[in-house]
Amino acid sequence: MLHAKGRMLSLRTISAALTGAFLFGTVNLLLKPSSYTLDIQDPPTIFTLDSQSYVQGPPTQRFRDNLRNDTRYITSWGSAGWTNDVMTYANLIYLALITERTPIIPKFLSHHIDPSAPPFVFGEVFDLPRLSQAIGIHLLEWHEVKDPESQVVDDLGCWSVWETVQYHMPTPEPRQNPSLKFLKLDISWTQTPPWVELISPSERDNHASFWSLASLAFPDARSNSLASSLNNHPSPQHQVSLPPDDHLLCFDLLYFISAHRTWEWEFDFSPAWRFVGQHMRWTASMERLADSYVRRTLNVPANQPTPPYVSIHIRHGDFHEQCGEVPVDQCFAPLSVIARRVSEVQEELRTRKGIEARHVIMTSDERDPEWWSEVRALGWTWVDHAAERTGERYGKWHPVFIDAIVQSNGAGFVGTLRSTMSTLARRRVQSWHDGATRTVLWGWPGADDH
Repeated sequence: MLHAKGRMLSLRTISAALTGAFLFGTVNLLLKPSSYTLDIQDPPTIFTLDSQSYVQGPPTQRFRDNLRNDTRYITSWGSAGWTNDVMTYANLIYLALITERTPIIPKFLSHHIDPSAPPFVFGEVFDLPRLSQAIGIHLLEWHEVKDPESQVVDDLGCWSVWETVQYHMPTPEPRQNPSLKFLKLDISWTQTPPWVELISPSERDNHASFWSLASLAFPDARSNSLASSLNNHPSPQHQVSLPPDDHLLCFDLLYFISAHRTWEWEFDFSPAWRFVGQHMRWTASMERLADSYVRRTLNVPANQPTPPYVSIHIRHGDFHEQCGEVPVDQCFAPLSVIARRVSEVQEELRTRKGIEARHVIMTSDERDPEWWSEVRALGWTWVDHAAERTGERYGKWHPVFIDAIVQSNGAGFVGTLRSTMSTLARRRVQSWHDGATRTVLWGWPGADDH
């Protein structure tokens, strides 16, 4: 399923790869034994990934000097918080699949963690060889294309999706992204045509359609669109007006993208999840690090395996802004409601899989010490990053990474409605472990009554 050197995969090969990935996952679930084990070993290598087959050579001062003439590329950038950026990059990779292009993935930026944290390489948290092997295409990262130390500012023309779909803004404009500063890119934005907007069966909600955007990767839709009067913005530094690049197709933000309806990652049919997201597994080193945290948290003896546990993610933080006139203590679900959901998950694991998941690990952004005392009173526990000095030992990104991995490796999971971190954890537990999951509703008194 690899590219032949100098040639892109055919659509038939792409379709076969997608079908194969789906069938492999289905058969794997059907044949999976009921025992609970963590998959933290390096996967077998079927083919060797050689980035030099997809670029001219080592990273260059100008990105364009490293692009091959016989390969077409696609890129975008994230700027919506780490979990949302994970989803954005999965959307980018899915768009690469259906346009038969090689994606170039940027680093993660620490918008919602700590502005002082340096950008983090995608392939140091997600297992790129395993992902590439699963979906059948190669993936590049920006630091493989352009020298991160380069001071050369490159001109580039890109499409702005944000300007088209954010019609509720007083003055819609392209999405600004700090990644462009790090990459020394001076972008001239062209607004995408209005027909890229997804008209959802439920409501219009600022989303664009995967296939509408994909059509801009092909000659007919591209030429017809550029022949119309689309809004073009000169690049901010060089004041150059450029059409969207065809060799390196680029979009400002691919977070609000769906195939059928808005907020599609919430649904089991989501193509970005099925064909990309579920194959974005953690690196083996990240898995082992997170497992060591779990073992210390649960006081597991060295000669014993990590026991099954139920992971929880409860987001409070800025969600209080969505409570309106409802008092926060009545808006958020109380711990008694969360405990009921945990009991449901434990019972399902017991009856459906024969797993006794007595241990419960909480992850949350709640800062009230009294709330955490009540968590402890329930017999639950949590990873104490302050005591572990995680940030000092590994960097400011790692508490978030470790929490996400701990969530994903629960035999069962309980999450928070409308939290994308909970959405991804729920999807991972379901797909990777055939786990039991529940979502806690909130927003008014008794919201989760059932």
